[in-house]
Amino acid sequence: MLEILMAGGWAMLPILIASAVALAIILERYWSLRHDAVLPPKLGADVRQWARSAQLDPAHIEVLRANSPLGELLAAALVVRDKPRAIVKERMEDTGRFVVHQMERYLNTLGTIALIAPLLGLLGTVIGLIDMFLVVSNGNMGDPGKMAGGIGQALICTATGLCVAIPAYVFHRLLRGRVTGLVLEMEQQASSLLDELMHVEKSPVLAKPAVR
Repeated sequence: MLEILMAGGWAMLPILIASAVALAIILERYWSLRHDAVLPPKLGADVRQWARSAQLDPAHIEVLRANSPLGELLAAALVVRDKPRAIVKERMEDTGRFVVHQMERYLNTLGTIALIAPLLGLLGTVIGLIDMFLVVSNGNMGDPGKMAGGIGQALICTATGLCVAIPAYVFHRLLRGRVTGLVLEMEQQASSLLDELMHVEKSPVLAKPAVR
Protein backbone atom coordinates (compact mmCIF):
# COMPACT_ATOMS: atom_id res chain seq x y z
CA MET A 1 0.00 0.00 0.00
CA LEU A 2 2.82 2.39 0.87
CA GLU A 3 4.50 1.69 -2.45
CA ILE A 4 1.27 2.41 -4.29
CA LEU A 5 0.83 5.71 -2.46
CA MET A 6 4.43 6.71 -3.12
CA ALA A 7 3.94 5.88 -6.80
CA GLY A 8 1.31 8.63 -6.93
CA GLY A 9 4.01 11.27 -6.63
CA TRP A 10 4.13 14.47 -4.59
CA ALA A 11 0.49 15.28 -5.44
CA MET A 12 -0.49 12.53 -3.02
CA LEU A 13 0.74 14.56 -0.04
CA PRO A 14 -2.10 17.15 0.03
CA ILE A 15 -4.64 14.39 -0.61
CA LEU A 16 -3.36 12.39 2.37
CA ILE A 17 -3.34 15.52 4.57
CA ALA A 18 -6.92 16.27 3.51
CA SER A 19 -7.95 12.69 4.35
CA ALA A 20 -6.42 12.95 7.85
CA VAL A 21 -8.19 16.27 8.51
CA ALA A 22 -11.49 14.86 7.25
CA LEU A 23 -11.19 11.81 9.50
CA ALA A 24 -10.41 13.99 12.53
CA ILE A 25 -13.42 16.23 11.84
CA ILE A 26 -15.77 13.27 11.38
CA LEU A 27 -14.71 11.63 14.64
CA GLU A 28 -14.81 14.91 16.60
CA ARG A 29 -18.22 15.95 15.29
CA TYR A 30 -19.80 12.55 15.85
CA TRP A 31 -18.57 12.67 19.44
CA SER A 32 -19.69 16.25 20.02
CA LEU A 33 -23.07 15.78 18.36
CA ARG A 34 -24.15 12.79 20.42
CA HIS A 35 -27.83 13.16 21.21
CA ASP A 36 -27.40 12.94 24.98
CA ALA A 37 -24.55 15.46 24.90
CA VAL A 38 -26.58 18.05 22.99
CA LEU A 39 -30.00 17.32 24.53
CA PRO A 40 -29.47 15.67 27.92
CA PRO A 41 -32.46 13.47 28.86
CA LYS A 42 -35.10 15.20 30.99
CA LEU A 43 -33.20 18.51 31.00
CA GLY A 44 -36.09 20.40 29.43
CA ALA A 45 -38.57 18.94 31.92
CA ASP A 46 -36.25 19.76 34.82
CA VAL A 47 -35.87 23.38 33.71
CA ARG A 48 -39.63 23.78 33.35
CA GLN A 49 -39.99 22.39 36.85
CA TRP A 50 -37.48 24.96 38.10
CA ALA A 51 -39.59 27.66 36.47
CA ARG A 52 -42.77 26.40 38.13
CA SER A 53 -41.13 26.25 41.56
CA ALA A 54 -39.23 29.55 41.13
CA GLN A 55 -35.85 27.79 41.57
CA LEU A 56 -34.12 30.13 39.17
CA ASP A 57 -31.25 31.64 41.12
CA PRO A 58 -28.07 32.67 39.21
CA ALA A 59 -26.23 29.52 40.30
CA HIS A 60 -28.84 27.31 38.66
CA ILE A 61 -28.68 29.32 35.46
CA GLU A 62 -24.89 29.27 35.22
CA VAL A 63 -24.77 25.51 35.74
CA LEU A 64 -27.45 25.14 33.10
CA ARG A 65 -25.56 27.36 30.66
CA ALA A 66 -22.45 25.18 30.89
CA ASN A 67 -24.42 21.93 30.76
CA SER A 68 -24.98 21.50 27.03
CA PRO A 69 -26.09 23.37 23.89
CA LEU A 70 -29.70 22.91 24.96
CA GLY A 71 -28.83 24.18 28.43
CA GLU A 72 -27.19 27.26 26.92
CA LEU A 73 -30.33 27.98 24.92
CA LEU A 74 -32.67 27.54 27.87
CA ALA A 75 -30.43 29.59 30.15
CA ALA A 76 -30.63 32.50 27.71
CA ALA A 77 -34.42 32.51 28.14
CA LEU A 78 -34.22 32.28 31.93
CA VAL A 79 -31.94 35.31 32.17
CA VAL A 80 -34.66 37.53 30.67
CA ARG A 81 -37.64 35.56 31.99
CA ASP A 82 -39.23 38.70 33.50
CA LYS A 83 -39.29 40.49 30.14
CA PRO A 84 -42.16 40.41 27.62
CA ARG A 85 -42.57 37.31 25.48
CA ALA A 86 -41.18 39.02 22.37
CA ILE A 87 -37.93 39.91 24.12
CA VAL A 88 -37.50 36.42 25.57
CA LYS A 89 -38.13 34.89 22.17
CA GLU A 90 -35.67 37.24 20.50
CA ARG A 91 -32.98 36.37 23.05
CA MET A 92 -33.55 32.68 22.46
CA GLU A 93 -33.32 33.16 18.70
CA ASP A 94 -30.05 35.08 19.01
CA THR A 95 -28.58 32.43 21.29
CA GLY A 96 -29.93 29.70 19.06
CA ARG A 97 -28.05 31.05 16.06
CA PHE A 98 -24.82 31.00 18.05
CA VAL A 99 -25.49 27.48 19.33
CA VAL A 100 -26.21 26.20 15.81
CA HIS A 101 -23.00 27.83 14.59
CA GLN A 102 -21.08 25.97 17.29
CA MET A 103 -22.77 22.69 16.38
CA GLU A 104 -21.82 23.17 12.71
CA ARG A 105 -18.19 23.83 13.57
CA TYR A 106 -15.73 22.31 11.05
CA LEU A 107 -18.53 21.10 8.76
CA ASN A 108 -17.65 23.74 6.17
CA THR A 109 -14.08 22.46 6.25
CA LEU A 110 -15.32 18.91 5.71
CA GLY A 111 -17.44 20.07 2.77
CA THR A 112 -14.43 21.88 1.32
CA ILE A 113 -12.36 18.70 1.54
CA ALA A 114 -15.11 16.79 -0.26
CA LEU A 115 -14.95 19.42 -3.00
CA ILE A 116 -11.19 19.79 -3.45
CA ALA A 117 -10.09 16.16 -3.02
CA PRO A 118 -11.15 15.19 -6.57
CA LEU A 119 -9.45 18.35 -7.86
CA LEU A 120 -6.23 17.36 -6.11
CA GLY A 121 -6.57 13.92 -7.66
CA LEU A 122 -7.09 15.57 -11.04
CA LEU A 123 -3.97 17.65 -10.49
CA GLY A 124 -1.98 14.49 -9.83
CA THR A 125 -3.49 12.97 -12.95
CA VAL A 126 -2.40 15.91 -15.08
CA ILE A 127 1.09 15.79 -13.62
CA GLY A 128 1.31 12.06 -14.36
CA LEU A 129 0.19 12.61 -17.94
CA ILE A 130 2.74 15.41 -18.37
CA ASP A 131 5.47 13.06 -17.18
CA MET A 132 4.31 10.47 -19.67
CA PHE A 133 4.35 12.96 -22.54
CA LEU A 134 7.83 14.07 -21.54
CA VAL A 135 8.94 10.48 -21.78
CA VAL A 136 7.42 10.29 -25.27
CA SER A 137 8.99 13.58 -26.34
CA ASN A 138 12.41 12.34 -25.28
CA GLY A 139 12.09 9.43 -27.66
CA ASN A 140 11.42 6.76 -25.04
CA MET A 141 8.27 5.37 -26.60
CA GLY A 142 9.87 1.95 -26.65
CA ASP A 143 10.35 1.95 -22.88
CA PRO A 144 7.01 0.75 -21.45
CA GLY A 145 8.28 1.00 -17.88
CA LYS A 146 8.81 4.75 -18.04
CA MET A 147 5.46 5.33 -19.72
CA ALA A 148 3.69 3.10 -17.21
CA GLY A 149 5.07 5.21 -14.38
CA GLY A 150 3.26 8.30 -15.60
CA ILE A 151 0.04 6.42 -16.26
CA GLY A 152 0.22 4.77 -12.85
CA GLN A 153 0.75 8.10 -11.12
CA ALA A 154 -2.27 9.53 -12.92
CA LEU A 155 -4.55 6.65 -12.00
CA ILE A 156 -3.42 6.45 -8.36
CA CYS A 157 -4.00 10.16 -7.74
CA THR A 158 -7.43 10.07 -9.33
CA ALA A 159 -8.52 7.03 -7.35
CA THR A 160 -7.16 8.37 -4.06
CA GLY A 161 -8.84 11.75 -4.53
CA LEU A 162 -12.18 10.06 -5.11
CA CYS A 163 -11.68 7.71 -2.15
CA VAL A 164 -11.24 10.77 0.07
CA ALA A 165 -13.98 12.91 -1.48
CA ILE A 166 -16.81 10.38 -1.50
CA PRO A 167 -16.75 9.51 2.26
CA ALA A 168 -16.14 13.18 3.15
CA TYR A 169 -19.23 14.22 1.18
CA VAL A 170 -21.36 11.43 2.64
CA PHE A 171 -20.39 12.25 6.24
CA HIS A 172 -20.81 15.97 5.56
CA ARG A 173 -24.43 15.34 4.55
CA LEU A 174 -25.02 12.98 7.47
CA LEU A 175 -23.65 15.43 10.02
CA ARG A 176 -25.67 18.28 8.51
CA GLY A 177 -28.77 16.14 8.84
CA ARG A 178 -27.92 15.31 12.44
CA VAL A 179 -27.52 19.00 13.28
CA THR A 180 -30.87 19.77 11.65
CA GLY A 181 -32.62 17.06 13.66
CA LEU A 182 -31.06 18.21 16.93
CA VAL A 183 -31.97 21.82 16.23
CA LEU A 184 -35.61 20.88 15.68
CA GLU A 185 -35.71 19.10 19.04
CA MET A 186 -34.05 22.09 20.71
CA GLU A 187 -36.67 24.39 19.22
CA GLN A 188 -39.42 22.22 20.69
CA GLN A 189 -37.82 22.37 24.14
CA ALA A 190 -37.32 26.12 23.85
CA SER A 191 -40.96 26.67 22.86
CA SER A 192 -42.15 24.57 25.79
CA LEU A 193 -40.03 26.59 28.21
CA LEU A 194 -41.26 29.86 26.71
CA ASP A 195 -44.87 28.80 27.22
CA GLU A 196 -44.07 27.72 30.78
CA LEU A 197 -42.40 31.06 31.58
CA MET A 198 -45.37 33.00 30.26
CA HIS A 199 -47.72 30.79 32.31
CA VAL A 200 -45.65 31.34 35.46
CA GLU A 201 -45.60 35.08 34.86
CA LYS A 202 -49.40 35.21 34.67
CA SER A 203 -49.92 32.93 37.68
CA PRO A 204 -51.09 34.94 40.69
CA VAL A 205 -49.68 32.32 43.07
CA LEU A 206 -46.11 32.63 41.79
CA ALA A 207 -46.25 36.33 40.98
CA LYS A 208 -46.19 37.39 44.65
CA PRO A 209 -42.80 35.82 45.54
CA ALA A 210 -41.36 37.29 42.37
CA VAL A 211 -42.24 40.83 43.52
CA ARG A 212 -40.77 40.26 46.92
